Parts: sequence; structure tokens; C-alpha cells
Amino acid sequence: MPAIRPLVHLPLLNYSIQTNHNPRGISSSSATEPMNSIPVALQLWSLNEACRSDFRSTVKAVAEIGYRAVELAGYGNLDAARATKALDEAGLVTAGMHVGLGRLRVDLSRVIDDARLFGAKHVICPSWPKAEYTSEAACRKIGQELDSIGADFRRNGIAFSFHNHAPEFGVVDGRRVIDWMLDASDTLNLGCELDVYWAQIGGTAPSEFIRERSSRIRLVHLKDETELGLGPVRFPDVFSAVERIGGVEWYIVEQERYNRAPLESVRICFAQLQAWGLA
Repeated sequence: MPAIRPLVHLPLLNYSIQTNHNPRGISSSSATEPMNSIPVALQLWSLNEACRSDFRSTVKAVAEIGYRAVELAGYGNLDAARATKALDEAGLVTAGMHVGLGRLRVDLSRVIDDARLFGAKHVICPSWPKAEYTSEAACRKIGQELDSIGADFRRNGIAFSFHNHAPEFGVVDGRRVIDWMLDASDTLNLGCELDVYWAQIGGTAPSEFIRERSSRIRLVHLKDETELGLGPVRFPDVFSAVERIGGVEWYIVEQERYNRAPLESVRICFAQLQAWGLA
């Protein structure tokens, strides 16, 4: 595999991807010891097809890359109990769980039980139908429903957040959708898992949003157009904002578009974080 350009220009931390003879995708001279106190997880949606085929082998491969935690998006071809065992065998902890709106509405007690089984402190609603973002009242109603769900989680010792895509940064009745939603909820009941790429695509610099909504953000999705650094996100600004606000508990890598096989792409993302001193 030919070398590619340095992914992002951060002082002293540029690197280029090496050949296939280096399985971690990073040269020994450019690797650094982690300087970051925020742990890094991988959102397993990044490897969704592989998880559906063989969850156990996939999470083992994730651990071999160097990730020490995952964020779940279902359990692939296993049930919750067997998925927990597979993660334990791989030495991975669960940073959080993405759970669809349908389950949150009708099966909340089971979701709480699953979160306890995995030892997950965070449950996240991964999306909302954008067709429902029609007015201030509609957006506030969504925020109120999420607040109610979050209150149930909080009573059970679990933090609840909403994961954004680009439409939440669109403007409805003079304000961004995400602002109507968050302001209709209690900070203790609803956080925001900020996806930095989708915020950028939605027209808001993620670093600005991190500063604006510091009390809501405990989880940050690190994502770019493809591998980290190959798109529009200004990661130095993101990391600076996170450091400034404090309180972020996890960086979570997520990949949805790929230049290579998905497992190699998430390996490259981890190598980039290593080069930045963040993993």
C-alpha cells in the first residue's frame, strides 16, 4: 500500500501511512506515548457487516489494533450475554451503547438491563427522523420525549445522550434544531454525543459547539470524511476545545466511509490518534 500524505498538520505529530509490512500502519519513529487522559473507544457500527457475520472475531481484531473499549451498535450475530463474554475475552470495555428509538420507546427496562450487563454508563439515541424537524414546537416536543427517557435512565444510574447528524444543525424557526431539542430538556437527563463530522457538514464548527454546550458533552465522536484527517474537520480546534471545557469522558472513533477495507480504516484512525498522542 503506498504512503499517503500526512493526515492532519499538528505540531511534531505528522506521519504518513506505511506499507503493509507495518501491521499497525505507523512508523516507530512517529509513534508517541499517549498524552491524553481521555480514553478512546471504537463505535462498532464502523465494522457493522463484520459484527453481523462474526462479532467475537471482530472485537478480537479491534483489541489487537490497540483499542481498549467499544461503543455498541447492537450485538451482531450474538445475544447480549454472549456479546458480553466476547468483549471480556477480548479485553474490551463498553464505553456506551447506541440504542434505536424504537427500543427506547417500548423496551426501556430491557435496555437498562443490557447496559448493566455490559457495565455501560452511557446509552445514546443514535438518530431521529429528520422529517419531524418541522417547527419550534415539534423540535421541543422531541427534546421533551428524550428528556423523559433520560430521566428513567438517570434513576438507574445511566447517562443518556443524543447523537447528532447534520440535520440537527439546520435552522427551524430561527434556531438550530439541536438547540430547540436540548433547551427543552434538563441537562441532567439529556447530554449530546457530538459527532464532529456531522456538525461540520451541518454548518457548525464542532469546536464552537463544544464550547457553547460544554455542560452537555461527555462523549465526542471522532469522525471525518473517511479516515481521520482526510476531510473538513479541524481536529486541533476540536481537541483544544475539549481540553478547555473538561468533562469529556470518551473519544469514540466512528467510520462510515472508507478508502480501504473497514478494519484497515479503523486501524489507520487509531494510528493517527497514536501519532497525535491521543491513544
